[in-house]
Parts: sequence; C-alpha cells; structure tokens
Amino acid sequence: MFALKRYTEDLINLLFPALCNGCGKLLYHGENDICAQCLYDLPLTDFHKFEDNPVAKQFWGRLPLHAATAMLYFKKGTKVQNLMHSLKYKNQTQVGVKLGQLMGNRLKLAETYQDIDWVIPVPLHQKKLKLRGYNQSEYIAKGLANELGVQMDIKSLFRNKATESQTQKARYHRYENMQDVFGVKEINDLADKHVLLVDDVITTGATLEACGNTLLAHGIKKLSIAALAFAEQ
Repeated sequence: MFALKRYTEDLINLLFPALCNGCGKLLYHGENDICAQCLYDLPLTDFHKFEDNPVAKQFWGRLPLHAATAMLYFKKGTKVQNLMHSLKYKNQTQVGVKLGQLMGNRLKLAETYQDIDWVIPVPLHQKKLKLRGYNQSEYIAKGLANELGVQMDIKSLFRNKATESQTQKARYHRYENMQDVFGVKEINDLADKHVLLVDDVITTGATLEACGNTLLAHGIKKLSIAALAFAEQ
C-alpha cells in the first residue's frame, strides 16, 4: 500500500511537478511550497529582539506602538519577492500560512509579544477582495495566530473605501491616500485588549498607520504590528 501511494505521488509529480515558490526549482519529498534551501536562506531581520528596530523607528511620532517588527528584508529581484508575489497574485495562500507560522514561532519567544489578545490582518476593500478572491494578509495572520495560540479577528476592522495603488506614490501622498479609509465595528471584544496588526510588506507604513490609528481611536489598550517583510526606503 505504501509503495503504491509513493508510486502515485511520483507519477503526479512527474506530470505536475511541484515547484518552490521562492526559487522555482523542483521540490523534493518532504518539502512543501518552499524548498529547504530557500527556507535556510531567508534574510531574517531579528527586529523582534530590539525595541528600537528600523520598523519601530519608522512609526515614531506617527503611531503609538507597543512593539513593531518585520521578519524578512524585502528587495526586488530576490526570493522574498518571489514568495510575496506567489502569495499575493498566484493564489499560493499556503505560502502565507507557512511564513506566518515561522514568524509566530519567533515572536512567541519575545517578551513584548507574550500578551497578544487578538491578531487582525489589514483588510482589503470588498471590490479588491472579490477580484483577487482572498486577502493575502489574512493567511499570514492565520499562521501567526495559530503559532501564538491567540484568536484572529477578520470582522472588526474593515476598509470602507477603495484606494489607488500605493506603489508609485511618494510617502506624503501614500499617507494622504489612506485618510479615512478604515472603519471599525463590533469593537466590544477588542476594548482594552492588546491587538497585533498584520500586513505583508511594510514600505512607508501608511496603511498600517491608518489601520492602527483607527483601532486606537476605538478603544484598544495596546497596539503592535508585524509584517512578513520590510522594504528599506
């Protein structure tokens, strides 16, 4: 029976080879979504170990945070960009869950992330959610919340208007583009709680700033943020 199962798996892999989302090479037995070499080569930041890390500094004077981190350095043309692209545009949601689990495994060893009550992913507008079919940040948050052993909330924070792409905008215009974009409902469960807000990539931080200020304005006790990757400006 085991031999037949292995033969069937080998035949499926021959006809439909499983490729690594980071480097594009064939995955070996026991590897899923990301090969062992790409996992080993991930450019980890270790920001969660330092209170005054570059992500935290980016929000100084903009957003009162308990803690802030991003797990990976993001640069164009790298395996990290490939992973993020697969997650965001190729329906490879399991990549987000896996990387979220890796981040959660690291954060649960950090003192500043010990008292998280809720994990909330940055929401998409309904139009974009319908077009893409899923929210990539939700899958990151799912893996992260599972590792931390806390609940994920995808209902309380919502995006009440669609915005233009942030990619080509300067820092000020990104901030201006995010004004009054987010809203909150069912806040009772979040009142006086420590919320961890989760996104995929931090560039200027305008989206997280808008989300965070909205949550704080509705009575949460503490706010922390975590992203998979950080793009240095």
